[in-house]
Amino acid sequence: MPGESAAGARRSRSGRAGAAVRRVLAGGQRSWSTTPGRLSIIAVSLVAVILAAGVGAAASTSGRAQATANLVDRQEPMAATVQEVYRALSDADATAAMAFLAAGDEPEELRVRYEDDIAVVGPSLALAGFDAVRDAEAARQVSVVVRQVPVYSELVGTARANNRQGLPVGAAYLRESSHLMRERVLPAVEELYRIQRERLAQAQSATTSVPFIAIALLAVALVGLLRAQSHIRRLVKRRYNIGLVVATVALVVGLIWSAVALSVQGTLVTSGQRDGSEQVDVLVQTRIAALQARADELLALVARGDGEAYEDRFAELAGQIAGQDGTGGRLGELRDTASAQLSGPVEDAVASATGWLRTHETLRDLADGGDYNDAVELAVDTESETGSGTAFARLDSSLAEAIQAGREEFVTSTVTGERALTGLVEGWLALAAVGAGGVVIGIRQRLREYR
Repeated sequence: MPGESAAGARRSRSGRAGAAVRRVLAGGQRSWSTTPGRLSIIAVSLVAVILAAGVGAAASTSGRAQATANLVDRQEPMAATVQEVYRALSDADATAAMAFLAAGDEPEELRVRYEDDIAVVGPSLALAGFDAVRDAEAARQVSVVVRQVPVYSELVGTARANNRQGLPVGAAYLRESSHLMRERVLPAVEELYRIQRERLAQAQSATTSVPFIAIALLAVALVGLLRAQSHIRRLVKRRYNIGLVVATVALVVGLIWSAVALSVQGTLVTSGQRDGSEQVDVLVQTRIAALQARADELLALVARGDGEAYEDRFAELAGQIAGQDGTGGRLGELRDTASAQLSGPVEDAVASATGWLRTHETLRDLADGGDYNDAVELAVDTESETGSGTAFARLDSSLAEAIQAGREEFVTSTVTGERALTGLVEGWLALAAVGAGGVVIGIRQRLREYR
């Protein structure tokens, strides 16, 4: 029968394989029973383990170096790109409100600034979402932004057109556009940013992980070398085998080199994360909150007496940014933890936030006192030192400078950490070759004594 024939063939192959294994084991037992055979088995085993350990150490080092380079070349820039999209859209919202308040005298610079902010979204999202196929959630958020930003722009355009004609409905369109931005667009970008931050954190973790497999192989190789030297010393009554000593020293040198290099690299990457990317994250959140607060400040004026919700939100965001007195909040925390490179820009941001919040109080006093035109003039003033627009521009510039300093801190520390691994991959391959060669030469000398 065909089934019985196939089963017989399988049993035959299994039998032949079992016989082959038994012959190999029997041959190994016969070799182990003689001193030359035992030495040959020891040599082959040690060479295999040393080469495996060297290749494993080189591979883990190479992977760690590539992961470190990936932080600078891809992961951090991707997170920064999403940050820029968030900043640009928040700034567009504030700029649209500022231009609206300027009414028919809409400054050209505000129109260009708004258009530049919107123009950032397309190419930046294309870059941030180019690998979104691997992440369905990222792809969904990119789709939300791509679909909703044109709707937002159309609402802003309608608001402007009505405003230029003096029609009150323009304010309603502007509020609707801002609502769309805050409820649909910015949350989608925020989710994208969270995804990129998680990827960055995972990549940073990969650069400082312990290479357990390589360590285990090296431990087996060193133990094997020590036991082999002890065994040969009992056989030939000689204290040292130069070849095995050379192999042991080669692996120890590799271990010390790796320990120092990986320790330095891990410390620098961690420093870049602590003093760079983590600080940047807080600064970005602070800058976005400031831009949203600026939009609330302006929209409260657009609402003309019906802006209590915007004022409440402004107060909430101001507390997050700098506390009630301008010296607390996120900026206060950053001032206490900032690295030397960040301390200057952060101090400038604290001073700028204090000045802006003080100007806002003056603006609200004017608006609440019925001096609406004066309040609007103060809000959109970017020329005089006392204008709210000027004060906010100083704050935004200080935060931008601090973010750039944090990014530079991250890049500098991470790149220096990558350089700490320079030559270690090639070094391990060379040391493994030296170790294997030492074993071959050392044991071959002993084998010659039996000829």
